Amino acid sequence: MELLRSTDAAVRILQTVFGHSSFRLRQDEVIEDLLAGRDAMVLMPTGGGKSLCYQVPAMLRDGVGIVVSPLIALMKDQVDALRQCGVRAACLNSTLDLGEVRAVEAAVNGGRLDLLYIAPERLLQERTLEWLDKQTIALFAIDEAHCVSRWGHDFREEYLQLSVLHERYPSVPRIALTATADRATRREIVTQLQLEKANVYIHSCDRPNIRYAVSDEDNGRERMWRFLQSEYPNDAGIVYCLTRKKVEEVAEWLRARGRDALPYHAGLSDHTRRRHQERFLREEGVVVVATVAFGMGIDKPDVRFVAHLSLPKSIEAYYQETGRAGRDGLPASAWMNYGLKEIIVFRQWLSESEADEAHKRVEHQKLEAMIGLCELVTCRRRAIRAYFGEEPGEDCGNCDNCMNPPQTWDGTEAARKAMSCVSRTGQRFGVNYLVDVLIGKDNARIRNWRHDRLEVFGIGAEHAAAEWRSIFRQLIAQGCLLVDAERFDALRLTDQAFPVLRGERGLTLR
Repeated sequence: MELLRSTDAAVRILQTVFGHSSFRLRQDEVIEDLLAGRDAMVLMPTGGGKSLCYQVPAMLRDGVGIVVSPLIALMKDQVDALRQCGVRAACLNSTLDLGEVRAVEAAVNGGRLDLLYIAPERLLQERTLEWLDKQTIALFAIDEAHCVSRWGHDFREEYLQLSVLHERYPSVPRIALTATADRATRREIVTQLQLEKANVYIHSCDRPNIRYAVSDEDNGRERMWRFLQSEYPNDAGIVYCLTRKKVEEVAEWLRARGRDALPYHAGLSDHTRRRHQERFLREEGVVVVATVAFGMGIDKPDVRFVAHLSLPKSIEAYYQETGRAGRDGLPASAWMNYGLKEIIVFRQWLSESEADEAHKRVEHQKLEAMIGLCELVTCRRRAIRAYFGEEPGEDCGNCDNCMNPPQTWDGTEAARKAMSCVSRTGQRFGVNYLVDVLIGKDNARIRNWRHDRLEVFGIGAEHAAAEWRSIFRQLIAQGCLLVDAERFDALRLTDQAFPVLRGERGLTLR
């Protein structure tokens, strides 16, 4: 009876405080678990309402709900939104001065807060834990729980130490939440946070309102401009780039063309990043051009597009970044243009990484899966669902491959020419040089190496240079070629190349 009354109270809070008519995606079941003192792990798509799963029970249980959050910007945004709804919320982070910290602590001491957001680094300080020992704690919510996974795309060392919460406060219910976790990451969350007895709620990662489109053509910046002008001439969105320099260049380029574009990356001051984020959240039609430093937990429902001018390093990263579009459930787009250069850069970073070999293999596999998603000729949404362990289901009808099926062709002969060129030139040259040899370009470098005398010189004149670059990119994606770690961009043959060269199997290309 008492739990039933609490459930009724949860519905009232949902309606009167947050303005929603009813719970969805089993939020009510998660809330019941926490109200009853049970642990929970929640995997729910971006925009699915994960926050309500801990905010509502924190308001109903005695004490303060402690929310572990990895980013200061995320804390501030959520606290501001809660205060606008009349919820007693605050945060503790490095932006507060001593007086502000003491005011927040006094509010907790006096039982005047429902939710306290705190970074894991501060939470794990012994002073903080000793202070929490004296408080009545309603629950612990571990947001962005995928950060606990060493194998994941957004690892945070401090998250590994959060098992102390269960050991130090065994009677306080805990909830771990994320939008992005494959099977291996989910297992690691459960193990690292000691959530073996938790009820697990896994919802579909599918975001049917997002239209996925991927391009590998040259001049991605101009292609993106045509996409924005035709589809979203006045809408808010995010453009992701690989480097800070590219972020600045693209933001300036968009401003010169009349778009309200702001850069965001870790090299900017805290004040500038905060100001740009607040403009993006509060104003209409602002475009943020960013590295991956921007976006985690950003609560802006009407982001109409997320564009990538660089290849994400994994499908998890791609899913999380594109998931910032269309959180209001209305149609939105995830548009990407990538090139061979990013594949080479990522593989170079992996080869030079100081990580152990096991982690390098995992990161390599994640990158290959991302490249495979880009080169796919079938439904992209089915591939994403399958990657996260779901039944792929039917074709979505709302991605570029479904709406405009790509033409494919028997690329066996072209692949053999490309790989023969790699072999005959000694497996020591990059794509651009190999293309020049194939199309028979007359230049000093080729003459100096005497490659104009090879059988492969000029045998690819039937394809333009851009077409050959696409062929090389697809051969790399299909694992027939790899980038030599010893030489910056040199291509080498893999074991998968030889059956094609011997005529034992064919290749289909886009």
